Amino acid sequence: MDGIVGADTWSKLIVTVRKGDNGSGVKALQTQLNRYGAGLAVDGDFGDGTDGKVKSFQTSKGLDADGIVGPDTWRALVTGTSGGSGGNSGLLTHSGATSIFTSAGGITWVSSGNCSNRNSATCTSFDGLRRASADGTVTLRRASGCALTITGGTETGHAGGTYSHWNGYKIDFSPTACLSNYITGTFPQTGTRSDGAVLYTAPSGNIYAREKDHWDVTFMN
Repeated sequence: MDGIVGADTWSKLIVTVRKGDNGSGVKALQTQLNRYGAGLAVDGDFGDGTDGKVKSFQTSKGLDADGIVGPDTWRALVTGTSGGSGGNSGLLTHSGATSIFTSAGGITWVSSGNCSNRNSATCTSFDGLRRASADGTVTLRRASGCALTITGGTETGHAGGTYSHWNGYKIDFSPTACLSNYITGTFPQTGTRSDGAVLYTAPSGNIYAREKDHWDVTFMN
């Protein structure tokens, strides 16, 4: 029992483990968690410390933070991707997205209603946000060097369509001087939207639309 995930251990990863369990499956779990900086002793004891790290990891990947390590959590541990949340491939929960943003640093969010209910237009919600949109936000933060304030997510009240806020493709950002200068100075202007918003398009295909009081960003990749 060396905690190494090899051929013999892999078959045991299919077994669901949870708080109170012991053995090689838990050792494999602890080893995988340590790849993400958990700093756990690989002792095969699924105690409070391991339980807390599991829940934190699940939240970071947009999974249900129940502390139960089943197929979805194992997949995320081994591959580094969530493979979906709640059966929706590539989609995050609100808590999963906020964990990603908080971990990145320099990304905050506000709402006029001080809430996160997806079904209220006065809230800012990330329920149903595509993982690619969350990752794109982190990339924008790092590439621009700008602090980002999100003012709109997947909540109702935005325009519809396939590549919409509701479907997890779009995020609105406060138009700070830093962010505006980065976008207009980095990406070419590619047209004007029907509502008058000037468009800038990144090589990745992401589209930045300068609306009156915010940047409306469509994360295509």
